[in-house]
Amino acid sequence: MALNIKPIADRVVVEAAPAEEKTASGIYIPDTAKEKPQRGTVVAIGNGKKDEPITVKVGDEVLYGKYAGTEITYEGKEYLIMRESDIYAIL
Repeated sequence: MALNIKPIADRVVVEAAPAEEKTASGIYIPDTAKEKPQRGTVVAIGNGKKDEPITVKVGDEVLYGKYAGTEITYEGKEYLIMRESDIYAIL
């Protein structure tokens, strides 16, 4: 997927995974009670800072903080733009 957004410095663009539709026991979760996803796929990365290169790459599945990043809508899709330091782990 080619995304025409180029983040600056140590920022990355993440496409959030969809929120869970039902619990492990099979109970469907209404939209108002769904948890904000905390995982997603990196779709664009910046060039990094002078002494801190970016360690994630496009296509990595990552975990990030519940309130990390800024939500943006681009060409009808929802994305998060955040600093690489807001990412906790690569899955």
